[in-house]
Amino acid sequence: MSLTADLLLHAYSAGVFPMAEHRDDPEVFWVDPKRRGVLPLDAFHISRSLAKRIRNGGFDVTVNRAFAAVVDGCADRAETWINDEIRARYQELHQMGNAHSLEIWKDGELVGGTYGVSLGGAFFGESMFSRCRDASKVALAYLTDRLRQAGYVLCDTQFLTPHLASLGGVEITRARYRAQLREALQVEADFTHPPIPSPQLLLQRMTQTS
Repeated sequence: MSLTADLLLHAYSAGVFPMAEHRDDPEVFWVDPKRRGVLPLDAFHISRSLAKRIRNGGFDVTVNRAFAAVVDGCADRAETWINDEIRARYQELHQMGNAHSLEIWKDGELVGGTYGVSLGGAFFGESMFSRCRDASKVALAYLTDRLRQAGYVLCDTQFLTPHLASLGGVEITRARYRAQLREALQVEADFTHPPIPSPQLLLQRMTQTS
C-alpha cells in the first residue's frame, strides 16, 4: 500500500503513525505503542534555567515559515526514521494545512524547531531538533502555549523520552490515549490563529497554568 496524505490522516485519526527503519530504507511501517507519550497542555514544566533562556536568549519565533527546513533539521542526525517518502508526504500535509512547524531563530539562523500533524483538537508532535542550547525546549514551550491558545486538548508525543518527561510529559495506556483522541477529534482548533507572544507573556501564561 502506497503512503498518501489522506492515508496518513486516517492513520492518525485511528491512533497509529508511520516510521522508517532509517533514512535510506524506502519501506514504511505503522506504529501503535502500548504505552503512549503525551504532553499535558496544562502541566508544562518551565525550570528557572529555561525561563531565563526564554527571557534572555535572544530568540525569534515563527510559525510555518520554514516547514521543510524544520523536517530536515529533525532528520539531520545519525539515526532517523524520516525517509524521503515520509518527508514528501508531510510536506503535502503541510500544504493541505494539516501539518505545521514552529521555528526558533537566533541572529537570523534556524537553531531549533518542531513540527507535527493537526486533526481537530489533537496535535501529533512528530519530532524536534536543536542546534544550540535549549532551543528545542524553547520550541516546545511556545508550541504548548500555542496549542492551548488555539483550542487544542491533546498533544501526542508518541513516546516518552527523559527530555519530554523533564518538561511535564507523561505516559498513558493505549486505551486511555484512544479515548482522549476520540474526544479531541470532536474539537475545533486552529494552529495558525494565535499571535506569537512575547517572552514575558509566554512565561506569565505558562507559570499560571503549570
